[in-house]
Amino acid sequence: MNERRKWWALAAVGSGVLVSTIDGSIVNIALNTLVQAFGSNLNIVEWVVLGYLLTLACSLLIMGRLGDMYGKRRIYLIGFGLFTVASLLCATAPSITALIAFRVLQGIGAAMIQAVGPALLVTAFPAHERGLALGAIGSFVAAGILIGPALGGILLRYVGWEAIFFVNLPIGIIGWWLTIRAIAPDQTTRPGQRFDLVGAFLMAAALFFLLLGLTEGPIWGWRDARVIGLFVAALMGGVLFVFWELRYPQPMLQLRIFRRLAFSLNLLAALVLFLGISFNLLLTPLFFQLVYQFDLQRTGFMLMSLPIALSLTSPISGRLSDRFGSRVLTIAGLIVTGLALLGLSFSTPTTPLPQMVGFLVLLGIGVGLFQSPNNSTILGNAPPEALGVASGLLAVVRTVGQTGGIALAGAVWASQVFALNGAPVTPITAAPPTILAGGYDVAMRVAALIATLAIVPSLFGGRALQRQLVPVKQPVAD
Repeated sequence: MNERRKWWALAAVGSGVLVSTIDGSIVNIALNTLVQAFGSNLNIVEWVVLGYLLTLACSLLIMGRLGDMYGKRRIYLIGFGLFTVASLLCATAPSITALIAFRVLQGIGAAMIQAVGPALLVTAFPAHERGLALGAIGSFVAAGILIGPALGGILLRYVGWEAIFFVNLPIGIIGWWLTIRAIAPDQTTRPGQRFDLVGAFLMAAALFFLLLGLTEGPIWGWRDARVIGLFVAALMGGVLFVFWELRYPQPMLQLRIFRRLAFSLNLLAALVLFLGISFNLLLTPLFFQLVYQFDLQRTGFMLMSLPIALSLTSPISGRLSDRFGSRVLTIAGLIVTGLALLGLSFSTPTTPLPQMVGFLVLLGIGVGLFQSPNNSTILGNAPPEALGVASGLLAVVRTVGQTGGIALAGAVWASQVFALNGAPVTPITAAPPTILAGGYDVAMRVAALIATLAIVPSLFGGRALQRQLVPVKQPVAD
């Protein structure tokens, strides 16, 4: 029964990760439809996406801490229920303001799901199968990225915008039932615990200002007083958060967790990698549309190659890490990722399409090789009483890395396009395809360099883990 139960637990957590990942991308292609449906403008409708993502990112650590305090299964069930109810409210929203508010509610539910989901799997699977479980979750994430835009396009075309939210309801109900059936009830929590309300506020505020600044910087301009103010506020919030956490007796984030080098260095490696691969997330779709002149449907079809390769590689990599350790796999994954990004940087308007798709497949393999073993190392080195926070940190690192990487990619690409063109061009997409391709090439070389730099913390993190595993020699009795 226990053997079967862990697979049911994987299905329960996987369904939550899948539906929350789909919802992070499915709405992106509906923005113009929502503008017309509500008679609004794009600047307001963008908050349907932004409100969800900012709420999700700012709530992850809070939900991880609540999971550690009051039970991960309980938080997961509440989150799944909240997400499902919020989806129904989104589908029936009477105005754009109501839709944005319900998306914020949906983001809170998604944060509960994503923060404690991986931690639930760590406790449901034995330690020697942790990589396999987390690799399978990587496949669910890739499937969500793959399904979201394609499903959204079909529903928008044949049903209507409401369907992109209604589709969450059956998955939510099934996932909630699976969680009750498969996840063991929470053990009795330790009495006397207090939630760090001030620390939670400071952390959420710092993340909100940082991510909003990174998101709006390319639009408002990096020298805009509003952007500078957001970054200053984020820095002040971060400093105050650390100051408070060091002094509060029951902090939301035990900072001493970062003394475990295998934990903190591999977390840093993940951050650096997400910074690098985010260049591809932003620029490769633009290359297909502006340089190859593909329509949206054909572009989406070409981009499917990466998540397919990632979904196939992640469980294999996780299983291999259970048998042979994570160090070699993470380094190999980063090398393959760097080579794939470098290969993409040689693309021109005349580059054969199979060459680009091949490098996208290689990129998916590289990320799949790295991610499962790296996540297994991070969660395996977190204290049992802080698994929820560690799981939340993983999701925060992914979000911050992707947001920062997209902002950096846009800045590098734009500056290079302007330099090659000899003058700024407005809009930038009006530049000749050869100029746009030249900017893409330079940006992807920067991405390859960033991804390769992740080898340094990953290598030292692997060494720290190896030292932890060396048994201490006992003195020989006389």
